Amino acid sequence: MKSQIRIIAGRWRGRKLTVVDAPGLRPTPDRIRETLFNWLAQDCRNASVLDCFAGSGALGFEALSRGATKLVAIEHQKQAAAGLRAEAQRLQSDAVEVLQGDALQLIGRLRQGFDIVFVDPPYAEPVLRQQTFAKLEAADCLNPGAVLYFEWPTSESFELPSPALRWLKQRSAGQVNYAIAEWQGSG
Repeated sequence: MKSQIRIIAGRWRGRKLTVVDAPGLRPTPDRIRETLFNWLAQDCRNASVLDCFAGSGALGFEALSRGATKLVAIEHQKQAAAGLRAEAQRLQSDAVEVLQGDALQLIGRLRQGFDIVFVDPPYAEPVLRQQTFAKLEAADCLNPGAVLYFEWPTSESFELPSPALRWLKQRSAGQVNYAIAEWQGSG
């Protein structure tokens, strides 16, 4: 049986997303998503969202449910990307664009700015957090005041990769650290 996660709030509240069985896929738990979206409550409305390592789609679909107008979901694994497309179709959302491939390559091709960006790469590849941010900055993908979400294991330390970012909120739950930071560049 495939696992499922639920959308916590908004227009799709209570709807369940099917999580494909793919190596390394770890949906952000309900408790963390609830805290994160309490932090982002005012930021979701009319936001353009980029999920750099979309996986199950839990973060991006939650943002859309809460009022975001556009989601670009990048997913490396073909099976997971197909699952994201199927969920968007099932939810009857034309606000979702799924890009299948390497996030670091695809970010450089994006020609738009984002208000909310989720950066939670596979834990086995911690250097991807810094590399992803560097690509976002170089490609001018961050709107002024954009909020970035970072997630990393408690066994690692993580410092903001730019002086143009400032921490807004940080927490830990179990083996996970998570935080949001504001982009203060390109202004």
